[in-house]
Amino acid sequence: MRVVVADDSVLLREGLVRLIEESGSKVVAAVGDGPSLVAAVGEHEPDVSVVDIRMPPTHTDEGLRAAVEIRAEHPGAKILVLSQYVEVSYAGDLFADREGGVGYLLKDRVTDVDELTDALRRVAAGGTVLDPQVVSQLFAARRDPLAALTPREGEVLALMAEGRTNTAICRKLVVSEGAVEKHIGNIFGKLGLAQSDSDHRRVMAVLTYLRL
Repeated sequence: MRVVVADDSVLLREGLVRLIEESGSKVVAAVGDGPSLVAAVGEHEPDVSVVDIRMPPTHTDEGLRAAVEIRAEHPGAKILVLSQYVEVSYAGDLFADREGGVGYLLKDRVTDVDELTDALRRVAAGGTVLDPQVVSQLFAARRDPLAALTPREGEVLALMAEGRTNTAICRKLVVSEGAVEKHIGNIFGKLGLAQSDSDHRRVMAVLTYLRL
């Protein structure tokens, strides 16, 4: 297999490269951020990419967002997410096309090299590999659409439900108006509220909040 590795930790990245190559596969690129991952996949067209979630610049969900972008730009690209965290906000998008060739494992629960190698081969062959903890949190997020929101986004939505304007939310949370607009945009995206001439997304988001 030809593999791309993306992890912001140099030690972990190099460790993964060594383990993967010792198992008989070839690492064609090893990178430390989302844009470099997208570029490496476009250049090398690997059989599978191993992707961490939290990478520069914000160390939140850059890797997962890059993985979603890769699947959109290169249909059928194989992705194995390997992280310490379960991030549900974009994980659903990663699995949404149901084409297979995706996996999501937690680093602390991968107990040996053979398990990682097997997961890589299954994903590269078009299979799906999921840690049970990831599955449970993804199902929980489907039951509660607000579960995908970050704590700050939850605060912004709660203030929206109080009828506060963006300016009032800025003052309350002591953040810039641009930050509030970004949070509101994220809320709309995570709640699946596309821009429409017939619906008011702000009202729809508040209604979703009040129903739960």
